[in-house]
Formats: sequence, C-alpha cells, structure tokens
Amino acid sequence: MAKKFDPGVYRAILRVRQAYAFDVGGFLMRFYSYMMNIGTITMITLAGRSFLVAGLVSSAIALATFLISPRVSKLVDERGQHRVVPVAAAITLVGWALMLATVGMGGPDWALFAAAVLMGFVPNPQALTRARWTYLIRTGRLGDAAPDLRTMFSYEGVLDDIGFMFSPSISIALATALFPTAGLLAGGISFAVGVTVLSLSRSTEPEPGWGASASGADAARPQSVFRTSAVVRVLFLLMLFLGAFYGIFDTATVALAEELGDPNIASIILIIASFVSMIMGFVFGMIRLRVPQHLQLVGAGVLIGCAYGSMALIDSAQSLFVVSTLGALFYAPFLIVCNATCERAVPGDRLTEAITWMNAGATCGMAFGPSLGGVIIDEMGAVASFDLGAALAIAIPVTLALFYRLLRRNVREDASAKAAHEPTKK
Repeated sequence: MAKKFDPGVYRAILRVRQAYAFDVGGFLMRFYSYMMNIGTITMITLAGRSFLVAGLVSSAIALATFLISPRVSKLVDERGQHRVVPVAAAITLVGWALMLATVGMGGPDWALFAAAVLMGFVPNPQALTRARWTYLIRTGRLGDAAPDLRTMFSYEGVLDDIGFMFSPSISIALATALFPTAGLLAGGISFAVGVTVLSLSRSTEPEPGWGASASGADAARPQSVFRTSAVVRVLFLLMLFLGAFYGIFDTATVALAEELGDPNIASIILIIASFVSMIMGFVFGMIRLRVPQHLQLVGAGVLIGCAYGSMALIDSAQSLFVVSTLGALFYAPFLIVCNATCERAVPGDRLTEAITWMNAGATCGMAFGPSLGGVIIDEMGAVASFDLGAALAIAIPVTLALFYRLLRRNVREDASAKAAHEPTKK
C-alpha cells in the first residue's frame, strides 16, 4: 500500500541527472524574469526619472510579456526549444541592452518603451522546464524511477519561490549599492547564461508533436491552445485574480506599514510569508492525494480564496501578520494544483504554451492590481485597498463554482501515473 505522506519522494527528482542542466538553466533564467519589472522600476527611479515613467515602462513590459510570450511558447511547442528559445532570448536581450543603454546614457523616454516591447519576447522558464519534466515522465523515458508529476510540480514551485523571494531584493541591493543599472545588468547576464545552458541540453528537449496522439488533434495545430482549451482559459482567469489580489496585498502591506510609522514591518511580514509558502510547497509534494484532479483544484481554490478573502479584516500589524501567514499556507499548493491541472487538460506537446498562458494571467493581474490598489490607497487608505484584494480573492472559488462541470468534464485523471509506468519507448 502506497504511503499517503512520503518524505523521500524528492529523491526520485534528484536521481534524474539528465535534468540537472535544464533545471540550472531554467533557474538562472528565472532570476531575470522575476527581477525584470521591479528591477526596471528601481533602475529608472535611481537614475533620476519619475516614478510615473518607471511605472509606465514596467506596465509596458508586463503588457508586452502578456501579449508576446504565449506566442513564443506556441512556437516552442511546434518547432522545438532549441530552435525558438535562443532567437526569442536574443530579441529579449536586445531590448535589455537598449533599456540599460537608454538609462545609463540619459536617452529619451520613448526608447525605454521600445525596449519594453522587445523585452516581452522573453521565453517562459517555468513552462520550459516543466514541459521537459513532463516529457521525460509521461513518455516513460525515466522508467520505474520516474518521480510523481505532482512532486515535480512541487519541486519546480520551490524553485519559483526561491527566485521570487531573492531575485528582486538582489536587483534592488545591487542597484542601490553600485550603480542604477547594476541589478538589471546582473539579471540579464544570468538570463543569457541560463538560456545557453538550457539550449545545449538537447537530450531532454520535448519532441514537437510528442503528445499529439493523446488528443487526436490536427498535427498542424494552427490555433492557440488558449482558443481550443476551455480549461486553460479558466486557469488563466484564476491566475489573473491571483496576480491581481496578490499585487494589491503587497502594495497595501507596504502602505499600511508606512501609515503605522514602521516600514520595516512590511518587509518582515512578506519575507515570513514567502518562507511559509516555500515550505508548504515542499511539504505538499510529499502528500499523495487520491482525490480527482478537478476536486483538488476546487479545494485549493476555496482555501486560498477564503484565506486571502480574510484580508478585509486587516486593520493592524497583528491582523496583517495573521492573514499573510494564513494565506501563505495555501499559496504554493494552489499554484502546484493549477500546474498539475493544466498538465491533465492539454496534450503534452501543448504544455509549454498552456503554462505560459497561466503565467500570463498572473502577469496581467500583477500589472493592473497594484495600480487599482494604489488609487484606492491614495483616496481612502491602505485598509480600503485590502477590501478590493479580498473581493478578487473570493472571485477564485466563485469562478471554480461557475465552471465546475466544465472542469470535471475536461480534466482527465491518472494520465500521468499511467504513462509513468509504461515501458520506455525505443
């Protein structure tokens, strides 16, 4: 009888030595991705330009990423990572170099926006590495030693949390301690190295069309998976709400700390929440659930919606800490379940694009959420902004209730477990 809680599941991940190269590459790429927006704002403002310009340029990067990155991932699925990723990365780095040069040499503002558009071509490292892991596991290339897919998603989620926690602070620290462009300069170098390492790891790259037979779809696949998969659209919407309420929560946390006269409260609370989320993601990967995947998504959505929905009760540093810690308990599990649901809803050769669309939803939410929250903070204070965040959090379980039948009908069960034990194809 299989254990319901197995602390040793991550050993199977670490035994897959062929994954070391692409995971290192993806991790280095993540550092740039997570510092891209905050690093740009820090760099522009430290160089003497206005917060308005910095915010607009950051929003332009987010919008360009939302519009372009899923298209890049669609090409990746159709033509292969080694053909598309280096080209998209080169365009991204041209934009990065233009951004650094414009800031460093005092160039015109319009050049910053031109650079922002080019930076939107960034390949999605989270999708690239998850697609490789899924390919290795579901095609049976790892045999009986293959790790559980949900454990893999937990492991990748921990890497996401590490990058999310440390890369923005590293970017800010370098920019303030050395010179304005130092943070984003380091991020771009990390990204270039990561792309090189990942692209050279050809043996683990998914073959275009490897999962096409699972869906019986046309091999040409002219349409985006966003148009053909209702589940991807629902996941996009969930992630949009997630990004929006989390962006508001971060902004309102900083604002409330300032209103209370102790800005350090915000950083302490947010750091604690990040560590709690990372630990919960790690622990969640050890749990073997036998609950149908669509019910896992509903359960995780209800928990995170109710947890962050309680931010409407925040009126002090103590209540802020309680809500932040409570929400962090369910943040990583919700993301892990969303990724696992995405894997169960689309053919394997569409997974890169599908996960990128999920991340694009979060990016879109993070772009407009803090802006809305900032308007409310300016007019009515931080506490009122928490109310908006609570409403967006509650929208997650409401959305899941509305689309429950669709999810039950379109999210397949046990596909990964069955594929993991198939004989290795010669």
